[in-house]
Amino acid sequence: METYHHGSLRAELLGLAAETLESSGVHALSLRDLARRAGVSHAAPIHHFGTRTGLLTELARQGFEGLAAVLSDAGDDLYDAGVAYVRWGVGHPGLYGVMWQTELLDRTHEPLERARRDAWHHLERCLGPSTEARRTDALAAFALVHGVVQLILSGAEPRIQDDEASLRDLLRRLTPAS
Repeated sequence: METYHHGSLRAELLGLAAETLESSGVHALSLRDLARRAGVSHAAPIHHFGTRTGLLTELARQGFEGLAAVLSDAGDDLYDAGVAYVRWGVGHPGLYGVMWQTELLDRTHEPLERARRDAWHHLERCLGPSTEARRTDALAAFALVHGVVQLILSGAEPRIQDDEASLRDLLRRLTPAS
């Protein structure tokens, strides 16, 4: 990693890219604009990421690592993990969006796939020992929390509140009434 007079250029470029994602979305992100904003040559981001795909892949990796960290912190309770998932996704809409735009990412990039698997395993472990039925349950849980994040971010369902009590109530719908 190269160090410049203003610090780590790679980290600075990633920070600027994350800001762009949050404020303007993925379509506004370009290597040339990042270079201009960082005050470096247009070739500098290419040196660190290769292409825009390389940059987006690195951002998605960071996103999955951040998501895995909050899921890990949530512990083994499915509802705590679900609330943590939704709150993280809503709190990081730009990164969250890039994480799921697989057509923009290098899916052969092992660090990205490792981070994605790690986040998945944190969610899956809340359901107990891994069996085929548990994997299906984990997929159902993921579909619910992912859908809730998407509905909140898009504004398509204004009745969904992202406060903890409302989210826990919504997520409890996963478990049939006894």
